[in-house]
Amino acid sequence: MTLTGLVASDLIEKAIAAPVDVVSFPNKEKAEEEPKWPFENSITEVILAKGATWRVVYLSRIKPNSQNAGEQLGKLLILCDLLYRLASVASCVISGASLYIRDDFKSVDRHTWLQETIVSMAVAGAIIGAAVGGWINDKYGRKKSILLADILFFCGAIVMCAAPAPWMIILGRILVGLGVGMASMTAPLYISEASPARIRGALVSTNGLLITGGQFLAYLINLAFTKAPGTWRWMLGVAGVPAVVQFILMLSLPESPRWLYRQDKVKEARAILEKIYPPNEVEDEMNALQLSIEEEKAEEGSIGDNVLSKLKSAWGNVVVRRGLYAGITVQVAQQFVGINTVMYYSPTIVQLAGFASNKTALALSLITSGLNAVGSIVSMFFVDRFGRRRLMIISMFGIIICLVTLSIMFYETSIHSPRVNSLESLHFGRNSTCPSFLQAPDASSWNCMSCLKASSHCAFCANGDNKYHPGACLALTDAIRGSCRQERRTWYTKGCPSKFGFFAVLLLGLYIISYSPGMGTVPWIVNSEIYPLRYRGLGGGIAAVSNWVSNLIVSETFLTLTEALGSGGTFLLFAGFSFLGLVAIFFLVPETKGLQFEEVEKMLEKGFKPRICCCNKPEEEDTK
Repeated sequence: MTLTGLVASDLIEKAIAAPVDVVSFPNKEKAEEEPKWPFENSITEVILAKGATWRVVYLSRIKPNSQNAGEQLGKLLILCDLLYRLASVASCVISGASLYIRDDFKSVDRHTWLQETIVSMAVAGAIIGAAVGGWINDKYGRKKSILLADILFFCGAIVMCAAPAPWMIILGRILVGLGVGMASMTAPLYISEASPARIRGALVSTNGLLITGGQFLAYLINLAFTKAPGTWRWMLGVAGVPAVVQFILMLSLPESPRWLYRQDKVKEARAILEKIYPPNEVEDEMNALQLSIEEEKAEEGSIGDNVLSKLKSAWGNVVVRRGLYAGITVQVAQQFVGINTVMYYSPTIVQLAGFASNKTALALSLITSGLNAVGSIVSMFFVDRFGRRRLMIISMFGIIICLVTLSIMFYETSIHSPRVNSLESLHFGRNSTCPSFLQAPDASSWNCMSCLKASSHCAFCANGDNKYHPGACLALTDAIRGSCRQERRTWYTKGCPSKFGFFAVLLLGLYIISYSPGMGTVPWIVNSEIYPLRYRGLGGGIAAVSNWVSNLIVSETFLTLTEALGSGGTFLLFAGFSFLGLVAIFFLVPETKGLQFEEVEKMLEKGFKPRICCCNKPEEEDTK
C-alpha cells in the first residue's frame, strides 16, 4: 500500500470510529436489553453497506417512545442527508453526459484515455477527499467539513458546466470528487452524533436506499436534458443545486455535540443536547458521552498514536490479519466483477450492444440503475436469513454466468455485424470513405465491426432500407455524419446494428440482479463485523481504501480494454476476475451471521477452514 493509502486508511479510521457509542451504551450486553424496532438489525446492516457508518447504528440507542424534543432538528437533518446523497450520486450523471461530451470535443471522442480520465477522476478525488476529510473532521468539526464539501462540490459543478475544454471538465470532476469524499466521511458521522436518538436509526437507514435511488435519479436527469441546448452542461451543472441548498441549511444547524465535548467545550455540547433531548434525559446523555469518549481515548492509546504504529499493531495480531484477508478480499472482488463499468459506462455499453441513439442508450440504462435500487431493498430481507458468505457465493455464481453469457453475446454481435459494401461507401463520395477501408487489402471481407476497429477516424453508416444489410464505412466528421443522417440512415461509432442488442440489455439487468443483493451490499457488512472492536476503524478504513483504489483501476481501464480485447473479451476478463474472487471468498471469508464479536474473534484466532462438501454439521455451527 502506498503512503497515500496508509494516511487515508488512518484518517478513514478516525472518521468511522469517532461515533462509537455516541449517546449509546458502554457495552453490548446493556444495549441488547433495550427494546428494538422490527427489522432493526437487517436495516442497520444494509446501511453499513455504504461504508461510513459502520460502528454507529449497532450501538446507538433508539427510543421509539421517547419525547420528540428534537423534531425540527431531525427534519433538517433528514433533508440535509437527502440533499447530500443527491449531490453525491449526481456525480453519476457523467455516465450519460459523456455521450454528449464526445460530440462536442472530438479529442475526447477519439481518445478513450480522455473519456476514462473524465469518468475516473471523481473517484481519485473522493479518495483524497476522504483522507483530508478525516483530518478536517477532527481538527475543525463536522459542520465546517460539510460546508467545505458543499463548496467544493458546487465549484466542481460550475467548472464542469462552463468548461471550454476537456481538461476543465477533469478539474471539475476532481473538485466534485473531493466534495463527495469529504461528505461521505462526514455526513454519516454528523447525522449519527447530532440527531435525536429516537430518529437516528431512521435517519441512517435512508443511506443505502438514497444512494441507489439517487443513481436512478441521475439517469433521469440525463434523460431530461437530452433535448436541452448544451445537454451535458446542464446534466453536470444541475448537480450543484443540492449542494447549495444543503449549505444554506447547514448554517442553521449546530455542531456535533460529541466533537465539541472532545474539544473540551462541554457547555456548548450540553446546550446542543438540551435542544435535542427532553430535560430529564440530558444528564444521562452527557454521562454516556463522557464515558464513550474516555473509552475511545483509552482504545486509541492501546493500539498506537500514528499510522505506522497502528498498522504494525494490527498486522502483528493474527485475528486482525485474518480479518483483513477477508475484508480486503470482498472489497476488491466487489469492484473487479466490473460493477462500476456498468454504472459509469452503462449508456456506452448499451451503444456497444447496437443502440446508436444517445437518448435510447440513456433510457435503457435506467433499467440497470432501477434494478440496483431494488436489489438494495431485497438484500435487507435476505442477508440475515441466508447469511453473508452464502449470499456472496450465490451472487458471484450469478455474476460469472451473466458475464460469460454477455461475452458470448458481444462476440456474436461482432462477427454477425452488417458487412461493408464498397458501392454503399462510394455512394457518399470517395473522399467521404474511411481511408483505412480504401487502403485495406482485404476490404471485401470487412464488416461494421472491422470498420470501427480499424481507426478512431472511421464510422459506420447503416443501410437506408434495412440496417442489417451491408452499409458504408465512412470518415468520422460532422459533415459526413450529417449526410448519412440526411438520408435517414443510422450513424454508428461505438457498436454495430445487432439483433442481439435487446438480449445484451436483458443480461445487464440480470447481472445487476445477481450483484446488488449480494456483492453490492454484503462486503460492507462483512467489514463491519470481521475485526475486533478496537481495530474496526483501522481495518474498515484499509478495506475501504482497497475498494476505492480498485474502483479507480477498473473505471480508468474499461474503455481501453474494450478497444484492445473487444467488448466480448473485456467481459470475459471480468468473468475471470470474478472466478478468482469467488475462490478467494470461499477460502478466506467465514460466515459471521448471528455471531457475537467475541465469537468472530475466536473463530479467526482458531483459523477458518471451509468445507468443500456437505457434512454432518452446518458450516455456521462449525465456526462457533
